[in-house]
Amino acid sequence: MQYRVEFLVQGALAIFWAAWSLVPLLVVYANRPGVAGWTFEEALVVMGWFTVVKGFLEGAVSPSLTSVVEHIRQGTLDFLLLKPADAQFLVSTAKFEPWRVVDVGAGIAMFAVAFRRMGRWPSGGEVAAALLLLAGAILILYALWILVISAAFYVVKIDNLSYLFLSIFDAGRWPVSVFRGPLRLVFTFVVPLALMTTYPALALLGRLDAFRGAEALAFALVFAAAARAVWVRSIARYTSASS
Repeated sequence: MQYRVEFLVQGALAIFWAAWSLVPLLVVYANRPGVAGWTFEEALVVMGWFTVVKGFLEGAVSPSLTSVVEHIRQGTLDFLLLKPADAQFLVSTAKFEPWRVVDVGAGIAMFAVAFRRMGRWPSGGEVAAALLLLAGAILILYALWILVISAAFYVVKIDNLSYLFLSIFDAGRWPVSVFRGPLRLVFTFVVPLALMTTYPALALLGRLDAFRGAEALAFALVFAAAARAVWVRSIARYTSASS
């Protein structure tokens, strides 16, 4: 934020890309009332959650963890490992992109437009359930990124893997019911995009029962624990610059 012009330019670009991301949605719904059981307004709620989660990914998760790859490659991770704090916590909080808060604001604006067009507003319980699932979504997203970064302890370069993950994550802008067959299974259990965007949207729309919501939160906790176990095992393989 010390570089004010860059901060403002990046914020303006974030607004532009948030608006541009609506173009495919507008094209798909231009001549049809619904797709896979989702109206335009309901799909816009999913898009809003995708935008919010993407803001967390590119503002709080990706900037810090991406730099870990260079530390591992150069053998300079020692500077973090020697500090009297958990290494995973330190590498996860090294850098933030505060202008990405614009994405969060854009997602909230999409919610407002969608519910205004529907002629109703979510109840307090629906908002609380959606926020709980948002926390689970961020936890899953963070765990997935930890798994991607952990691969750097085994291979020299993982740039293509991180780009692949970001490309797959873009599918989260669509409700999971749009996908059929194996793709729906992959986006629900392997790369759980459904739990990151569709489930919070269903909760905000009042269409997600308590049992499915509890299952999603339990899955997020298990997934995060598995990622932690992989991180601990991977960091044991680290060979520092002084070794």
